[in-house]
Amino acid sequence: MLKDLKKRVLRTASSAFNTVEKNRYFFAAKYLRGNGIEIGALHIPLQLPVNAHVKYVDRMSKPDLRHHYAELATYDLVNVDVIDDGEKLTTFADGSLDFIIANHMLEHCKSPMTTIETHLKKIKLGGILFYAVPDKRFCPDKNRANTSFEHILSDYRGELDHYPHFEEWAIHWNECKGKEAIDKRTKELFGQDYSVHFHNWTVSTFGEHLYKINDVLSMKFEIKLLFLNYTEIMVVLERTK
Repeated sequence: MLKDLKKRVLRTASSAFNTVEKNRYFFAAKYLRGNGIEIGALHIPLQLPVNAHVKYVDRMSKPDLRHHYAELATYDLVNVDVIDDGEKLTTFADGSLDFIIANHMLEHCKSPMTTIETHLKKIKLGGILFYAVPDKRFCPDKNRANTSFEHILSDYRGELDHYPHFEEWAIHWNECKGKEAIDKRTKELFGQDYSVHFHNWTVSTFGEHLYKINDVLSMKFEIKLLFLNYTEIMVVLERTK
C-alpha cells in the first residue's frame, strides 16, 4: 500500500518547482482553506492562499522566542497570536479548525503520535493537517539511529526517558567532543528544555509510521500527500473519522 501511495503522490527534488517555499505554497493553495492555525512559524510562516486565514500559535511570546532561539536574532519572527503548547492546544475547542499547519514541529515532539491525535481532535471532519519534517539524510541527524515505530509507540504510552535525545543533540548538532563537554552541554539543553529533535525520519520511514499511527488511533486520516521537498518531507493528512 505504501508503495502504491509513493507512486501516486511522491515527488522528488527534480520537481519543476525550484524552491522549498514555492512547493509549500503550491500545496497550501491546493489543500488549505477556511480558518486555521500555524504552530511554531517563527521566521518562516507558510504563504497562504487568499481563502485561508491563520492565527500564529507558539509556546512562548515573541520576546521569549527571541531569547530562546538566539541563533534567529537577525530574522523577523511572526507575531504570536495565541500562546499555547502546540502539542496540546488547550485553548482551541475540539473540531473548531479547518486546518493546522506545523512545519518542522513533529520531530521536536516527545510523542509525535500524541500530537497527531490532538491535532486530529482540533480539526473538523474533512479538515487538514499540513506537516513538514526534515529528512534525516540531509541534516546532522543522518548519523543517528533511525526512530523505530516501537519507539513511537513507547513514547505514546509514556514509557521512554527523553534525556538521551538531548545528548544526541549535543553530539550531532552542537558537535561536542569528549565526555565532559558532551555531559555539560546535555545538562544545559535538558535544563532549558531546549527544542531538540526527539525523532528522525526518512521519507519512506515517515510514510510507514503514518500508516501504522492511523491503524492505532481511533480517529482516522487519509494521506493526501507524501512529498520529498528537497531536504524535507511534506505530508498532508485529511481527517476522515
